[in-house]
Amino acid sequence: MARDATLLFESSEWNFATLSRAYDAIEEIAVGEMGLDVYPNQIEVISSEQMLDAYSSIGMPLMYQHWSFGKRFAFESHLYRKGRRGLAYELVINSNPCITYLMEENTMPMQALVTAHAAFGHNHFFKNNYLFRQWTDAGAILGYMDFAKKYIARCEERHGVAAVEEILDSAHALMNQGVFHYRRPPRLSPAKVTERARERLEYEEQVYSDLWRTLPATAGTADIEEAEQEALERKNALHLPEENLLYFLEKHSLILEPWQREILRIVRVIAQYFYPQGQTKVMNEGCATFVHYTIINRLFDLGRMGEGAMLELLASHANVVFQPGFDDPRFSGINPYALGFAMMQDIERIATRPTAEDRDWFPDIAGSGDGMGTLIDAWENHRDESFILQYLSPALIRKFRLFHLTDRATDRFCEVASIHDERGYSAVRSALARSYDPGAHQPDIQVVDVDLLGDRRLRLQHRVRNGILLEEGERDATLGHIRRLWGYGLSLTGIDAASGAVLYECSSTGGDA
Repeated sequence: MARDATLLFESSEWNFATLSRAYDAIEEIAVGEMGLDVYPNQIEVISSEQMLDAYSSIGMPLMYQHWSFGKRFAFESHLYRKGRRGLAYELVINSNPCITYLMEENTMPMQALVTAHAAFGHNHFFKNNYLFRQWTDAGAILGYMDFAKKYIARCEERHGVAAVEEILDSAHALMNQGVFHYRRPPRLSPAKVTERARERLEYEEQVYSDLWRTLPATAGTADIEEAEQEALERKNALHLPEENLLYFLEKHSLILEPWQREILRIVRVIAQYFYPQGQTKVMNEGCATFVHYTIINRLFDLGRMGEGAMLELLASHANVVFQPGFDDPRFSGINPYALGFAMMQDIERIATRPTAEDRDWFPDIAGSGDGMGTLIDAWENHRDESFILQYLSPALIRKFRLFHLTDRATDRFCEVASIHDERGYSAVRSALARSYDPGAHQPDIQVVDVDLLGDRRLRLQHRVRNGILLEEGERDATLGHIRRLWGYGLSLTGIDAASGAVLYECSSTGGDA
């Protein structure tokens, strides 16, 4: 772009012509200069109350009704009216077209900033990151949400609000255990299943020897082998173990009516839609923050942004990426905006102005001269855990003064295991990356067995990592929700993931089915 002394806007007031002019200038930099690849944008201006409503219904423009959304709306609205909590300047939906909501109370400089942040930064990340490409269908989500809202409304009319809320309460309680963490192979056709069964029988015939029949049978051996074979066949038929509890209940519960199964499906589809966002918070916000920072500075350099507007935007940007120290009363963990933005800037620095240390740690990208290309590749192919593990530099570890604490339940003290020095860089980086692994925080609970032709008792297993058990009150409440959807007895066994030892067992008795 050639330098243009014409300002995009000269005051804090805005109108739709000003928004359109700013959007065109931002798009020219984002797509033309930075090389971003985005969905078509749909920008809507909403009031603060509409923003609160979007907050309350998990940020979706179309959402079914549930009492928990109203409760959250009342809570957020009270804090906002009292001045104890602010609102986001924007809200962006991972859809095609990508929908960006701007608050009408924003000043024009802020409208420009959040347009760059959401309509191009988040938009590019949604469209290109492999997790979103793998798990979400941006072109279909709005149509599906419209169907979900109307379907649940019809269920309320036909079966009553209380009956629908009962199912939704239980489904919401299991949302974190209602996603697939890995892509499954495509289902085999009946012909393929028959062919594989024939191949398995032929193989067994080839390796079978009559000598095995001459071995003396021990007491009970035949019965044990028969029971084990029956259990194996039962598990194979049900594809056990199963990590997605909502999916299993939807497909195999004997007490649910078709409309109840469809509600479970709606909730788990929504949970799956949000699954990538939980794993890319640092990258997604870092990408969007880097994009808006680059664009507003470029607009200023081109003479399209005034000094007053620039000061307002830099002040807002500084607040967003502020990282309190660990001993600051405001500290609540690592700010994903701060870490993400710092890493994006650091990657660009390594690619264009590397030090000797950078060349040792990042030989593939140091001095490549293509900072934007390196960032686009990283945004496309990583989630937070792998991104930090690969790109967090010693320079940034020193800047954030990161260190690693170990805290064992058997000790009465915490130990500083690693600090930001030559020996500690790798350990600190690995520990920080692990903290962004969803598997390190979400309990691993799976359906391991159920005899649908027998007692129908649902057997769940919790693989306990690092000795972290479930909180008893929440565990028992969640088991109650599972029992409500299953209708029969169930049990939960805690197994140590390292040793295989049984740590605890609990059960819940089902009512009449």
